[in-house]
Amino acid sequence: MGAASPAGRGEILAWACYDLANSGYATVVLTAVYNAYFVSVVAGGDPALAPGAGTLVWTLALAAANGLVLLTAPVIGAVADHRAAKKPLLLATTVGCVAATAALGLAGPGEWRFAAVLLALSAYLFASGENLVAAFLPEIARDDQLGRISAYGWALGYAGGVLILLLALAVIARAQAAGLGPETYVPWILLGVAAVFALAASPTFLFLRERARPAGDGAGLAAAVAAGLGRLAETLRRARHHRDLFRFLVTLTVYHAGIQTVIVLAAVYAQEAMGMGQRELLVLILVVNVTAALGALAFGHLQDRIGSVPTLAATLLLWILALAVAWAAGGRAGMWVAGNLIGLAMGASQSAGRALVAAFTPAGRAAEFFGLWGLAVKLAAVLGPPSYGLVAYLTGGDHRRALLTTAAYFVAGLVLLATVDERRGRAAARAAR
Repeated sequence: MGAASPAGRGEILAWACYDLANSGYATVVLTAVYNAYFVSVVAGGDPALAPGAGTLVWTLALAAANGLVLLTAPVIGAVADHRAAKKPLLLATTVGCVAATAALGLAGPGEWRFAAVLLALSAYLFASGENLVAAFLPEIARDDQLGRISAYGWALGYAGGVLILLLALAVIARAQAAGLGPETYVPWILLGVAAVFALAASPTFLFLRERARPAGDGAGLAAAVAAGLGRLAETLRRARHHRDLFRFLVTLTVYHAGIQTVIVLAAVYAQEAMGMGQRELLVLILVVNVTAALGALAFGHLQDRIGSVPTLAATLLLWILALAVAWAAGGRAGMWVAGNLIGLAMGASQSAGRALVAAFTPAGRAAEFFGLWGLAVKLAAVLGPPSYGLVAYLTGGDHRRALLTTAAYFVAGLVLLATVDERRGRAAARAAR
């Protein structure tokens, strides 16, 4: 299923640069800084909101964004394949996400409605871009390289997360030394994230080639959408020919509900349940990014040796262990142990899942099938974080109880993974070329 003309190291690096570029958004906005800032300052600045309501609003805004991705990702992917337009669509989502991220800094204390709209917009564009850049993977990598090249992207992304967290820590240290509050320095951090995103994504647009060829006759957008929808309908009708892909997409939806919850709420849990301050929290997440990069690289090579399904099973067991430690932790030391276990599991499971979808994807339909991957991931994001937020709200802010709902997703995912036959799924992809 590899590329018609193999990608060299420089082009693979250019592709991986996008993981580095968007990691700042994922790390600062979704994981480390803005989520806790939104709950404690933006929503916390409105005295009319009940305890736990800020967390619920945060999760609902992200659920709205991911619900929109759920509706549009397969169509965007099918159109991208029909018109061979992954790259221009990726550029549009990138520019939009950069602008919306910078604008998030305009929302001050109490302005949670405005912030929620910008958050949903930026998260939608971020997720759509993730789907499009992932669809290049089966074009630039041979079958026997999918695991490691996917891992290179994730590892570089985590390196970008470390870089942006170091910059954020420097800004916070200087601001706090000057007696400034988060409402002063967080907007500057968001501007920095937007700038790094734009700069680091440049090699992707300069050097990554669009290897696909248009399937249509140059007709207009409406015809391309219709053709894309037709291809998508055909794919769904032929689901029995790709049964292991669809079984894995169901499995991925379940365990990714847990991953998405941890990504957007781990900082809130550490701050609200463990009493971590913002600087200690950022240092922890910085270390976790290093651990995640190591996990992605180590498990990526293991995946190419023993297969994706056994590798994923190992990472899901690691997730269950990590959340058990976090739930049982009586203080911040336990959270450090849990955080690093989460890092290992996160880097490995995200990389392995993307590579397995690539292995199950027929040549010439990468954007379409990765649109389905995006659909599964975003359905997970619609299900996971709101369930945590709802439990936290109904229990008056009890984050430990909410964490138990997250662990259940990984247990169910491990059970479902046993139904996926990797060898049969790869054979189906080769037969559909």
